[in-house]
Amino acid sequence: MSGPDLSVKIGAMAMNNPVMVASGIFGYGDEFRGLADYGELGALVLKTITREPRLGNPPACRTAETPAGIVNAIGLENVGLDAFLAEKLPAAMEYETNIVASIAGETPEEFADCARALDQTEVAAIELNISCPNVKKGGMAFGVDPEASAEVVAAVRAAAAKPIVAKLTPNVTDISSVAVACETAGADGVSLTNTFSAMVVDVERRCPLLAAGMGGLSGPAIRPAAVYRVYQVAQAVAIPVVGMGGIWNANDALEFILAGASAVAVGTVLYADPAAGNRVLAGIREYLDRHGLAKVSELVGSVSIPHTSG
Repeated sequence: MSGPDLSVKIGAMAMNNPVMVASGIFGYGDEFRGLADYGELGALVLKTITREPRLGNPPACRTAETPAGIVNAIGLENVGLDAFLAEKLPAAMEYETNIVASIAGETPEEFADCARALDQTEVAAIELNISCPNVKKGGMAFGVDPEASAEVVAAVRAAAAKPIVAKLTPNVTDISSVAVACETAGADGVSLTNTFSAMVVDVERRCPLLAAGMGGLSGPAIRPAAVYRVYQVAQAVAIPVVGMGGIWNANDALEFILAGASAVAVGTVLYADPAAGNRVLAGIREYLDRHGLAKVSELVGSVSIPHTSG
């Protein structure tokens, strides 16, 4: 007897199951090689690349641990598009699952240039990291403005046929409006959330601990806030939502799925347990079996919200 149907589709990208590895933590894939069976997972999202190489923020103080997470300010350090295509992507493609490339840029044209090149490769989809600064609008992040977000998605849609997933920042007043703008512009899915803006202070030196001053908080501390935003976005769009933010076990992942996520991504937990994604997948499968459910899609968005008066 076969088990429950765990398959998920985001545009033309077909995944055997809804568990992904989030961008950033996994690097280009070689850093975690041999630590777990990552080919068992639905998709692996590689670290964000830009058209030109980036050194990122000063390396001395890029991360700071918190009681329930990590604040990081890497600064999008990466080898650049050409080196990624020549040196990093071929090795990543050896994983027997979907490989998703994540891209960023300072203008929509830079996003489009990266997407155009990636469209000629075997990557299954392209993630748009729109939390980066828009130099045409004074450094404001693309993702905080629906119009700017849509401009990036539209530029990439015109340059590439691959499925597009827009990765949303939670540091906005209305994340749903950004998601709707991305959907309207041609995104096949949205993923959320990226990290929450945060700061850690060195009280003895009376200055920020991170060299960049501030960074982004990930880990269990953000999960309830991320689940809520996934719920908001899933109510507003028809395209698939990938939920992420502090997933540590299968129950955490199921919160996102019940709130409306078609797929989930693990990130910070991989520092503590490189096989966390496999644990999460096994737990989701066990939950479906235990509740007599034939498909994971039956769970998506099925949370019951009580309506109270007053």
